[in-house]
Order: sequence, then C-alpha cells, then structure tokens
Amino acid sequence: MRRTLSAVLTGLVILTGAVACSSNDSGSGSSPSFSVPAPEVNPAGDIPDNQVYVDWSPAEGGYRVKVPEGWARQASGAATVFSDKFNSVRIERSPAGRAPTVDSVRAADLPTVERSGTNVTVGKVSTVSRQGGSAVLATYRADSAADGVTGKSVRQDVERYVFWHKGEQVVLTLSGAVGADNVDPWRTVTDSFRWSR
Repeated sequence: MRRTLSAVLTGLVILTGAVACSSNDSGSGSSPSFSVPAPEVNPAGDIPDNQVYVDWSPAEGGYRVKVPEGWARQASGAATVFSDKFNSVRIERSPAGRAPTVDSVRAADLPTVERSGTNVTVGKVSTVSRQGGSAVLATYRADSAADGVTGKSVRQDVERYVFWHKGEQVVLTLSGAVGADNVDPWRTVTDSFRWSR
C-alpha cells in the first residue's frame, strides 16, 4: 500500500514539473488564453442600477416621495435625511407665502446654502418640470461633512429642488460624490414627488 501511494505521489510530482516546464516554454507555439470578465466597478458614490425605491411620506402627510430602500434615515432639525455613504436625499418642508422663482432662490436661498455649507460653488439655477409639477432647481458643489469613522470628506455635486403648493414648500436636496453617475436615480426620486392635499 505504501509503495503504491509513493508511486502515485512521485507520478504527480513528475507530471506537475512537466506542466510547469511546458508553460515556461518560449517556443513559437501559442498558449491558450483565458479571459475572465471583469467585475462591474462603480465609481465612489454611484447608486447601483438595481437600487429599489420605496414610498415615504412624513407622519403628518402632505406629500410623498420615493427614496432608496435600505438607506439610513435620520432627523436633522426640521429635515429628514436618507443617506448611504456619501449619497443623501434631504427633505424639508416649510411655510412659504409665494411660489419660488429663479431670482428668489438666487437672492434668498443660495446665500443661506453658502453660509451653512463648506466650500460651496454655485452652479445653474433654473425652473424644471417633474411629473409632480414644476420646481426651481439650483445646482452647486460643496464638501461633504467628514465621515465619523475615517474623517474623510469628499467633493459633492448637489441638486436642490424647491416644490411649492398652497402656501408651503418642500426642498428636496440630493447629493453625491463628484463624478458619480446618479442622473437616473435622482430623476427617479424627483419625478416621484407628489403633493397629497
């Protein structure tokens, strides 16, 4: 039995050596090549294409919006924030006697954003149409708050939508790392906004 086992092991060692030598052969013969599909790599902050969204509305009602399922939810003053890594959806309702305009957002809202944010660079302000109605959209870049564990901060693209209806407004602010491809996810969220009264 030992002699048979020893012979088998010796054969394996010889076979392994022969295979290793033939793979290092620099002759003109071509060796087979195997391609392994590369895993999908999303830039930091990309929301996956298969992200699921769920309806959310505040306890007092008034509006509803779809938010990414599984994101952490927390209160931040009068706002509710859904976040995952450096992505966030921030929702805040407040009284507003008049509908917002491009000029009013530029004159009143953005200076507040600049004072409260870090390294804010204001972009375009425009009126946009969404499935639930029109909104004033302000775009800007800002540094994120530092991560509680790593202390790291990232540069973010921010879209701030102001929806208005019968004396109140909802500001829907979406942010993600610069370079992330979140156009479709952000459109899903903003198109889902509906007043419910």
